[in-house]
Amino acid sequence: MKRILLVEDDIALGKGICIALQSEKIQIDLCRTLRDAYDKDIFEYDLFILDINLPDGSGLDYLRELREKHCSVPIIILTANDMETDVVVGLESGADDYITKPFSLAILRARVNAQLRRERKGMPYIYQSDPFLFNFDHMDFQKSGMRIELSKTEQKLLRILLDNRGMTVSRAVLVDRIWSDGAEYVDENALSVTMKRLRDKLEDDPSQPTYLKTIYGLGYTWAVK
Repeated sequence: MKRILLVEDDIALGKGICIALQSEKIQIDLCRTLRDAYDKDIFEYDLFILDINLPDGSGLDYLRELREKHCSVPIIILTANDMETDVVVGLESGADDYITKPFSLAILRARVNAQLRRERKGMPYIYQSDPFLFNFDHMDFQKSGMRIELSKTEQKLLRILLDNRGMTVSRAVLVDRIWSDGAEYVDENALSVTMKRLRDKLEDDPSQPTYLKTIYGLGYTWAVK
């Protein structure tokens, strides 16, 4: 199940978009204000659709904050601001697509599906910070120049934490994203085992991790260095 957060203050339009996009495979959460959006756990979503002109501020501010938190989830701007400069600012602020009102629901649906397919395949991603070099496209993971073999599950866990480095990602969100096709059947211990294996491969002292830290009672984080 893919989850989309729609931030749109027009009640009729918001409901229409929800009806057009909702399916057995897609769940839409609708927020009418930035305040409502800030109350959501951003790590639970696979796509954001943002209006710019909202009652309590600009959707661009929310977009920039998402990117500052290293959230790499696709973001579509849906707005009446149709000047060329508006589009440029939106894309340069971190949006993946920019759709102006009025628009076709069929085109919106197609663009949403395109972004979800893109997210599912994975964005090109290289992380480099001494002593690590991780190339997820080529599944090349190195520490101090030495190659490290990571399982698919370990790669998924590492990628999610790197995408959200400096932020705590809950165990529930990690389980749902790593084992998306059957998270409800995954033993709670599976995540702990995967984390232990990843620490054994990446940390100098796995018992006192420097990077893959546990935030007790909440989840895990890749500590920013």
